[in-house]
Amino acid sequence: MTSGEDDIEVNGPLSEQLQVQDGEAQADINVAHGDIHSVAVAEQLRQQDYHIASIASKVVIRQLPSQGLSFQLWPAATTLVTLLDGHRSHPATSPLSALLTAQLGRPLRILELGSGTGLVGISASAILGAHVTVTDLPHVLPNLRFNAEANSSVLALHGGSVDVAALSWGDIEDMKVIGGEYDLVLGSDVVYHDHLYDPLLQTLRFFLLGGEKRRMVFVMAHLRRWKKESTFFKRAKKHFDVDVIHADAPSNGARVGVQVYRFAAKRNKSAPRS
Repeated sequence: MTSGEDDIEVNGPLSEQLQVQDGEAQADINVAHGDIHSVAVAEQLRQQDYHIASIASKVVIRQLPSQGLSFQLWPAATTLVTLLDGHRSHPATSPLSALLTAQLGRPLRILELGSGTGLVGISASAILGAHVTVTDLPHVLPNLRFNAEANSSVLALHGGSVDVAALSWGDIEDMKVIGGEYDLVLGSDVVYHDHLYDPLLQTLRFFLLGGEKRRMVFVMAHLRRWKKESTFFKRAKKHFDVDVIHADAPSNGARVGVQVYRFAAKRNKSAPRS
């Protein structure tokens, strides 16, 4: 249970925050009234091109807003893609430079949690020439596969590849199937439902704290919406060092902008396992 104060909105309604920025995609089409033709047109308009300047290429993403929140673009995703794009163009001034160092003559291996439409993971693969595993709940995977396949040419052109896998946070069997051989974990707008705070932290402990491997980090872009989200960060800091590495200015009437966090195993003492 959360207190009434914890449920206070920090930013505006989620429906406003999830509005896509592309002008055409914001056409005045009401998909809520059940008109099949309007819904079909709206879905078509939600297939957007994202220009990645650093590689002079575009990534095409299909959103399906009528299917639920996992099928549309959340605000923090564009911030993370912009950071990745900027890193490729200007690595010396990028806040990601310390996290994206060369890996002994092989492509980076990246895991994305709560991938949704796959914009971040697919873009990261193209920009960095990385092998990326995008993950989400089983019902989200068909659209993830669609978007991965729609961008197969641009991925191949830049030496990237994308795998799609089911991952329910906190499910040890899912995590074992995916494995732990990654260099970096990414996520955007994954802190929202408070009943998923602990499963998400269990998942992060599995991938970041398991074994005696290199120091892997989790890079998370997040737009704060509720005061209760501070609970997640308090719990996370019991296991990880958590730092802000980038902050957007507020936009569209929001009180705060998207922030990008770095989570890493604590250096000063062994992180607790439970």
